[in-house]
Amino acid sequence: MKRLKNLLFVLAAAPAFAFAAGATVHLDKAPVNLADQDSLQRGARVFVNNCLNCHGAASMRYTRMQDLGLTEEQIKENLLFAADKPGETMAVSMTATDGKTWFGATPPDLSVIARSRGADWLYTYLRGFYRDETRPTGWNNTVFDKVGMPHVLWDLQGEQVARYKTVNGHEVIDGLELAKPGSMTPAEYDAMVGDLVNYLVWMGEPAQLDRKRTGLAVLAFLALFFVPAYYLKKEYWKDVH
Repeated sequence: MKRLKNLLFVLAAAPAFAFAAGATVHLDKAPVNLADQDSLQRGARVFVNNCLNCHGAASMRYTRMQDLGLTEEQIKENLLFAADKPGETMAVSMTATDGKTWFGATPPDLSVIARSRGADWLYTYLRGFYRDETRPTGWNNTVFDKVGMPHVLWDLQGEQVARYKTVNGHEVIDGLELAKPGSMTPAEYDAMVGDLVNYLVWMGEPAQLDRKRTGLAVLAFLALFFVPAYYLKKEYWKDVH
């Protein structure tokens, strides 16, 4: 009985412990707007040019980007670098074994990474790399400590270094400082990352806007249909006492 009580306590307290553990990392709000096709097109370009070298998106076909306002010819000319036909999926040539050998872990497929991690996490993560010479790649991250992925966008963002403070006798990161500027200003880099995250959110569920529009239309129909249905019910049951 005592063992059962302890188990129930652990199960009840687990969500609180999980919340407390995750609350230590501040996540910045991602500028997600799935109705902004220009942003989505820019994000698709960033994804193909920078992410698709190591990370695949096996659940996404290039032709689906026609939903972003791109023609098949534009997709072929500007985005089709890792495949021969627009109907192919966004796969990469790097094998899982090579990825694990080079990076210590196989780079994950990004088809639904935004649904798994969340847009705010991705937005903060992609802006949270800093120099750490204790790491094999020379990089670490504020939201993913001891991350195996190198900072592939460092030439755009520049090199950040961590600023520390002492809390209860332990050094913790108090913020990041730009030690070496990149080819973009901080505002330009943040905007580019915002476009990329916007695209990743769209890629996780390309039909999201259609689903929401359909859902609103159904709710509106049910709300309107309720009125005649109510009076029809009263008419049918008026002689029942």
